[in-house]
Amino acid sequence: MIVDRLKIIVAEDSELQRLVLCSLINGLGFEAVEAEDGVEALNLVMETGAQIVISDIEMPNLDGINLTRKIRELELDHYIHVVLVTGADENEIRDEALEAGADDFITKGSSTAMLKARIRTATRLISHAAELAERSRILKEINEHIQEDLRAAATAQRQLLPDLQEDIMGFRIASAFVPSAIVSGDMFGCFPISDTKLGFYAVDVSGHGVHASLLSVAIGHLITPAYFRTQTMLNDLAPDPAALVTSLNDRFSPSDNDDYFTMFCGIVDTATGRLDYCQAGYPSPYYVDLTGATEPVGDGGFPVGMIPSATYENKIHHLDAGGALIICSDAACEAENPSHELFGNDRVRMVAATTPFAGVQDIPTHIVDALNMWRDGKPLEDDLTVVAIERKNSHDTHSQA
Repeated sequence: MIVDRLKIIVAEDSELQRLVLCSLINGLGFEAVEAEDGVEALNLVMETGAQIVISDIEMPNLDGINLTRKIRELELDHYIHVVLVTGADENEIRDEALEAGADDFITKGSSTAMLKARIRTATRLISHAAELAERSRILKEINEHIQEDLRAAATAQRQLLPDLQEDIMGFRIASAFVPSAIVSGDMFGCFPISDTKLGFYAVDVSGHGVHASLLSVAIGHLITPAYFRTQTMLNDLAPDPAALVTSLNDRFSPSDNDDYFTMFCGIVDTATGRLDYCQAGYPSPYYVDLTGATEPVGDGGFPVGMIPSATYENKIHHLDAGGALIICSDAACEAENPSHELFGNDRVRMVAATTPFAGVQDIPTHIVDALNMWRDGKPLEDDLTVVAIERKNSHDTHSQA
């Protein structure tokens, strides 16, 4: 196998000195490339791929120091090691050369051993740089594969999320979903579970990124309409969303890690507007009536998967015709502006209060826009989910999706 010898450009206007240096370099097993002055040396740097330049300081047309400056201005994909040949008493010139970007010096008339030592130092640095470049290339390639996988995972995750910009069973529903990373720890769903019942849920997994997204996807796969209906409609007396939350807590509490998630789920009677809900640490939604008056729905509860023995309660609210429920994950209230001030619940509530005037279909977008303005356009640090559910007029309650 033939290995290319390392090229070293020798810039020296004295033919005799140039021949001596080139002879020594070739004798050490390298390939000397001759240059009569700095201009020729600069051209050879760009043409030959050489990574070491040995140059006399005093040359016509372009001297060694200015040659060094020109080399440092080049946009190359590798570093050029510049060794300048100086006199023994040229300390001030050496200082100027170092500022120009020179790496090392050889005193005129130095021994072969000194030249060999300088070249070996440069070749070690070149070898080390090549290793780092190869590692960087491998890491970049691995990262590209990871990013490609993450984008595929994000696509699969979004396919689990419903496109809530429609009317279902007499309810007008709209949503917005803004992940803080490629993949998200948020999940939500909304679907008919009987001829007169509409079920919905919103989940926010603790943490961010891939780990949180894996749990959110598992939850999304688990909570199908059939599963939701089976867990919440155990008897004919009343819906039981707390039973759903309890079953999820039983399933996810025994894990060996600290995974947990907050949740809000509910069942609305399409004929009466009665909302049976269970809150498990998720931020309280806001109920907005036709006049824009708002009130929080719920008062907390334990997150799911944190405490195995946690108990969950069913509660009741009523959605009047024209009233809306605005559900936001905690990314909304916890968003900070450049002064590290929280957006806060009051501001979320103020935007929610505009629902009767803006229209429920635009409220999720208005909340996202308000947060973007609050953060001066900087991305959110947490995943954001906004779901708005409006009960239409009573004569529309049998409309189909």
